[in-house]
Amino acid sequence: MTHPAMKPGNVALVTGGANGIGFAVAMRFAGLGMRLVIADIAADRLAPAAESLRAAGAPEVMTAACDVSDRAAVEALEAAVTERFGGVDVLLNNAAIQPGSDIFDDAGTWGRVLAVNLGGIVNVAQVVVPGMVARGRPGLVINTGSKQGITAPPGDPAYNVAKAGVKVFTEALEHHLRNIEGAQVSARLLIPGFVFTGLTAGGRTEKPAGAWTPEQTADFLMERLEAGDFYILCPDNEVSRALDEKRMDWAMHDIIDNRPPLSRWHPDYAAAFTDFAKDV
Repeated sequence: MTHPAMKPGNVALVTGGANGIGFAVAMRFAGLGMRLVIADIAADRLAPAAESLRAAGAPEVMTAACDVSDRAAVEALEAAVTERFGGVDVLLNNAAIQPGSDIFDDAGTWGRVLAVNLGGIVNVAQVVVPGMVARGRPGLVINTGSKQGITAPPGDPAYNVAKAGVKVFTEALEHHLRNIEGAQVSARLLIPGFVFTGLTAGGRTEKPAGAWTPEQTADFLMERLEAGDFYILCPDNEVSRALDEKRMDWAMHDIIDNRPPLSRWHPDYAAAFTDFAKDV
């Protein structure tokens, strides 16, 4: 059944909500008759997003231009939401950037990626979630991670590090929440696969065949919330859950079996991984 926090009239706050996965999930919340707060650093996208959300059924939509890496801005956002709506019932903590990175930071992007993709998740959770708990009613926190934060494929190390941090933070948050006496708020980790958004387009205008749309990701999220999943591990058109599980199993065994890190991409182990995953 639908999570008790997701019902008509309740308030959902979505960061990074003006486009991509955030907007697609906000549209699902709108369809449930929830009141919405859409926060995004892209201020020019907020008004058209709000118009679409109202048309989809949201009775009220509040928008806010907000940089989640700025703690004071997040605190101001939380205060404004509380003043208007009385608090938050559902938090989709989703804002992220992906400008690319390299290990020695020649691109100069590490600081910003960590500040937004990890620091922003922590900021919003630390500022918003205590108020959700204090309300004494059912609440739901969904933090958007990534498979890149679990299997860490080479190519964008700053993004991988940030999303690995989101995974660990969300696990710790859920543990903490379930140990607060009387708390009715729980956390979930959304783990998207290859999703075609402005974040991942890389100059492409047409969705690659292997990618999911944000709408497919939103639908899968809603389905797995009903099932009660904590780890909401999304497949895509290229990678099945079975293959994801093999990749994650292999990655953990780099530690257990004392293999070189990222051995899937190591010339001495690549063939062994291919054999390991051959049945999926």
